[in-house]
Amino acid sequence: MAKTLIVSNRLPVKITQTEKGLSLEPSAGGLATGLGSIYKQGENIWIGWPGLYLNDEASKDNVAEELKTENMSPVWLTAEEIKDYYEGFSNETLWPNFHYFPQYVEFNEDYWEAYKRVNRKFADAIMALAEEDDTIWLHDYQLLLVPEMLRETLPHAQIGFFQHIPFPSYEIFRMLPWRRELLVGMLGSDLIGFHTYDDMRHFLSAVNRLAGFSNEHGVITTGKRKVKVESYPMGIDYDKYERTAASGETLEREVRYRRSLGDHKLMLSIDRLDYSKGIPQRLRAFEHLLREYPEYREQVSLLIVVVPSRDQVEKYSNLKDEIELLVGRINGQYGRLNWRPIHYFYRSYPLHALSAFYRMSHVALVTPMRDGMNLVCKEYIASKLDQRGVLILSEMAGASKELSDAILVNPNNQDQMMEAMHRALTMPEEEQKQHMEIMQTSLRRYNIHHWVSMFMGDLEEMKASQRGTLTRLLDTKLQNQLKKAYTKGKKRVLFLDYDGTMVGFTKDPNEARPDKELLDLITQLADDPQNRVIIISGRGRDTLEKWLGHLSVDFIVEHGVWMREQGKDWELAGKVTDVWKEDMRKTLDLYVDRTPGSFIEEKNYSLVWHFRKVETGLGELRSRELCSHLRFLSTNEDLQVLEGDMVVEIKNRNVNKGRGASAWLQRFPGDFTFAAGDDWTDEDTFKAMPKEAYTIKVGSKNTAARFYVESHHNVRAILKDLIE
Repeated sequence: MAKTLIVSNRLPVKITQTEKGLSLEPSAGGLATGLGSIYKQGENIWIGWPGLYLNDEASKDNVAEELKTENMSPVWLTAEEIKDYYEGFSNETLWPNFHYFPQYVEFNEDYWEAYKRVNRKFADAIMALAEEDDTIWLHDYQLLLVPEMLRETLPHAQIGFFQHIPFPSYEIFRMLPWRRELLVGMLGSDLIGFHTYDDMRHFLSAVNRLAGFSNEHGVITTGKRKVKVESYPMGIDYDKYERTAASGETLEREVRYRRSLGDHKLMLSIDRLDYSKGIPQRLRAFEHLLREYPEYREQVSLLIVVVPSRDQVEKYSNLKDEIELLVGRINGQYGRLNWRPIHYFYRSYPLHALSAFYRMSHVALVTPMRDGMNLVCKEYIASKLDQRGVLILSEMAGASKELSDAILVNPNNQDQMMEAMHRALTMPEEEQKQHMEIMQTSLRRYNIHHWVSMFMGDLEEMKASQRGTLTRLLDTKLQNQLKKAYTKGKKRVLFLDYDGTMVGFTKDPNEARPDKELLDLITQLADDPQNRVIIISGRGRDTLEKWLGHLSVDFIVEHGVWMREQGKDWELAGKVTDVWKEDMRKTLDLYVDRTPGSFIEEKNYSLVWHFRKVETGLGELRSRELCSHLRFLSTNEDLQVLEGDMVVEIKNRNVNKGRGASAWLQRFPGDFTFAAGDDWTDEDTFKAMPKEAYTIKVGSKNTAARFYVESHHNVRAILKDLIE
């Protein structure tokens, strides 16, 4: 029976050493809560690192046995792997890069090697438990390479990946030396999720520019399969926070805390120690408030909780020192015997204590410099049972896209932060309730369970849409059928496209000359008396005659304008003219002037605008403009505008590859027909073939071909197989 495997760097459990031995305590985090409904069912399982280092095999076995009863399976890391993979590449390289702190990024090759090794360790642990029809849901930046590693062994598995931190803009991400490997690793997934549309947009841009894959409405075609990219804002377990806020323990704590803190208005800040959270900027803005609005002195206090994190690392230790210096300075300057401006705590608190803080705070300050989502702001809103309170939220947090009724601020703008605090402290209760009700209604609906349901539903839907395509992949079984049909054929006709089908694309089309392997393949095919080989291409006849004219092959070139039977003269197909070229060339020249790197290729009866050398993004933009321009100009002409791979071509409408192929099949009918092509100009060829023909598309885009393969290397392998 198919099962679901949840995979993350850390298991949803806290393991501590006690006098009695190891103690396991389930995590109360949002992700653990949301996915509890999945991993605790049946044979489902959560795979991850338990969060501690053990070098004793007996202890590892004991922990593994106990975890098994909770549907968890451990991946054990060595001390060196924790240092180089987790603390190193994950948190010293990816974390600062993805959070827009390039000055903190460590470009360390040893970290990268450790990251690859540990990702392989996770992949092996998954494959030891996974079956081909299982669903695998991977989480976060520590495991970016795992999807493609799994895909190599489990090509048809259902793999989802969710990124919980931001994905940076292309200009930031491109700084990483291993950028392409990371993208390719993620593209092993069937569905990739982010918290916000911005993150999704940045990822699609990076994939286009660095991996060369475009997308249509967020669906990337990699050549192997389609990958969907979507945004899914993560919610919280709303009912849990609402219940906790109403519980007796929370109310008892609130009374105790209020008695200790005095009758002052409270602003609340809760964060993990990290430079991305903007804690010093928040403290300076509060100091600015006390300086500019002296009436808040002895009236308002800031309750700031900083949860310990990595404070042995120098930059985190320095951050802690900076925070404590600021707290000390502000309290020293503005404090009174009966009033402390800032109540600072460097520790973690249990849920009921946090809930009491949420209830008693008039204002919540959630102002990170950059955050994937941030759930503290959502927990604060869910805990406000009386709907009194104001949320000040950074526009750099993913949650700001949903919670537009909060006071949104740029955390880099100290004046704006100060004025937001003033506005929050003076906001009428009726207005507070109005904003709070809108946000609470939204968070109730888009809770953690909705997030899980949406992602898993889309993953299943994406896999279902792929299954239709997978049946047409030319696998080993189908290739054996092709060989049998070829062997039985007495009169074989083979139509072979050139660029993208038998050779890869190059920046300069003139560099795509046939190599020795290809020349040998075509020669051997063409020398078989039972074969008729036709090179059917959009290229000009002069180039192909120079490269392949010495072989015993036929030609259909310039998309069917020119045809030549081996040993005979060239024939012009139908009525074609070139009188239109002069006018159209002026338009193409205009786009060459505007687009550095583009150039025009002239054929006898067509013109081609190439943009393979143009900056990614600009080329696509100009090509769309050019196509619209040419189609408008050719409205009353018998011309056709074709969009190929990094090219735009304009030619006579009444000729195409399909008509040329049909003419050839009438002249030279066969009992085995084969056609291979790579772009939409080859679709006419596929449609012209007999029903039983073996038609093969390079790449898995929508096609009239019966089968597809991944690249021109596969086409060569097929031809080699037929010869042998």
